[in-house]
Amino acid sequence: MLRVSTRLPRALHPGAWWLWALAMAAAAGRTTNPLLLSLILVVAGYVVVRRRGRAPWAATFRMYVYLGVFVVVMRVLWRMVFGGGAGEHVLFVLPEITLPEAAAGIRLLGPVTAEELLGGLYDGLRLATMLICLGAANSLADPRRMLKAVPAALYQISTAVVVALSVAPQLMESVLRVRRARRLRGGRQRGLRALRGIVVPVLADAMDRSLALASAMDSRGYGRLGDTPRRTRLLTGVLVIAGLCGVCVGVYGLLDGTRHVFGLPMAVAGLLVAGAGFLVAGRRIRRSVYRPDRWLLPETLVVLSGLTAAAVLTVTAGIDPSNLYPSLSPLSWPAVTLPPVLGILAGVAPAWLAPPPEVRA
Repeated sequence: MLRVSTRLPRALHPGAWWLWALAMAAAAGRTTNPLLLSLILVVAGYVVVRRRGRAPWAATFRMYVYLGVFVVVMRVLWRMVFGGGAGEHVLFVLPEITLPEAAAGIRLLGPVTAEELLGGLYDGLRLATMLICLGAANSLADPRRMLKAVPAALYQISTAVVVALSVAPQLMESVLRVRRARRLRGGRQRGLRALRGIVVPVLADAMDRSLALASAMDSRGYGRLGDTPRRTRLLTGVLVIAGLCGVCVGVYGLLDGTRHVFGLPMAVAGLLVAGAGFLVAGRRIRRSVYRPDRWLLPETLVVLSGLTAAAVLTVTAGIDPSNLYPSLSPLSWPAVTLPPVLGILAGVAPAWLAPPPEVRA
């Protein structure tokens, strides 16, 4: 069964790609070691290159890489401006700006140390890696199939989420369409000179698509109250919102890894409360799905590969965190051991275990 499913081209269940990407992001959140973070980036990029299709959203991964580079640069610049000169190894000295007494304790510019720059680089690289992992899911998973796969009780909420997740792919598709049109018309401007001729048509195209989507949703009855009693709607809303808030806090705690009380316990409590709300809401919603996506063995293996990477780094952080967090005082070269490397390499398994994407003429 596995042999047939992995060889025949088909779209993997979008939930599997998102669970794999969230697990890889959780693994990245457990370390600031640039060597391990770089390995996670290589794994995510290789899986995207091997398993992305030709859909418009598949081209968004490059945009997330650019966004990640921007995050790293901004994080380093922030440490240079507000670093405070902590550390012993001064690299260069910027002219310090004297602030008024109301801003006592804040130091603007001045000596820039290697410890501050490396601290900003490590933090920025961790944030960028988590962001790029989520970008990998956005490049691999079809947002429309994701909307079809969610439970009936989550349909209206997930519609808003899927629309939000579709913003980046739509912008990338608009950019490619505008650039293609400029080339056909003989446009030769590049770089910043071409930015003005691209931004305005892209924004206009995004606005037209938003209006078309709003009209389509309104014509299909989204946002209408129906015959659900007011008390039921209020109970459902309170349970779902409270549960989702708990899940968000729990996920933040899992990714941050510094406060265990806000991690798994809060996530489980949020899921239970939200599940109760979904059960209440799902009793009054009837929805048919044409050809639902099946969850087969490749989907399970893809999720397990990501969970393996997250679990190995979580266990390593609890046993010996020295290799996951390089020392800045005193400065030391980042070192790695074999277990976290093998755990991260387990995340590259979807490059072979996931079925190849469908190629449409």
